[in-house]
Amino acid sequence: MITLYGTYRSRATRNIWALSELGLQWQLRPVIQAYRLEARGTDPHAPTAPLNTLSAEFLRLSPAGAIPVMEDGGLVLSESLAINLYLAKKAGGPLAPKDAQEEALMLQWALYGATSIENDALEISFAYAKGEDFPEARQKIVDAAADRLARPFAVLESHLATHSHMVGGRFTVADINMAEVVRYAQPHLPLMERFERVKRWLDLCQSRPAFREMWRKRLDEPA
Repeated sequence: MITLYGTYRSRATRNIWALSELGLQWQLRPVIQAYRLEARGTDPHAPTAPLNTLSAEFLRLSPAGAIPVMEDGGLVLSESLAINLYLAKKAGGPLAPKDAQEEALMLQWALYGATSIENDALEISFAYAKGEDFPEARQKIVDAAADRLARPFAVLESHLATHSHMVGGRFTVADINMAEVVRYAQPHLPLMERFERVKRWLDLCQSRPAFREMWRKRLDEPA
């Protein structure tokens, strides 16, 4: 039985989506971010605090104190994109790489998303999470992040001009990984509308029942 440590309001969403698509048996062990407890006025070190990223029990599993973490037999694995690549290869089937070339391409796109897109996309996500009414300082942050994302989004746009999906002409774990990175920039409509193929591809990915079920549960989870 695969155990995933984390919450829906974290990068664990990409693993939950993948696990649902792959049909693997798994369980979620709730581990909340310490900063979310502190925002509620709860000391994450208190004996009565729920399992969180500063709990001694969790830190023994993940010294970095970050979620998600996956445990499968004797394997303990962190980094959500790596977890998904492992899960797909374990499960096999159409979401997994069919050969070494596809595996390399899936790794390439996961690294590209993590290094060239995610940080700036998160800047946008954090800004919109504070509300739609932007003060000038926050608008400058969003505009600067969107400007920096123009180049990697253009790479995706060019790729999607000749490919229906990220790898192999079919929906795979590479689409899950990239879609969950790009999603952080999704609230900024001027950016998404500028890259129409990226927007259409993301909409297609997010129309899948496994994503929609995961997202419903994420919205239901207390902030």
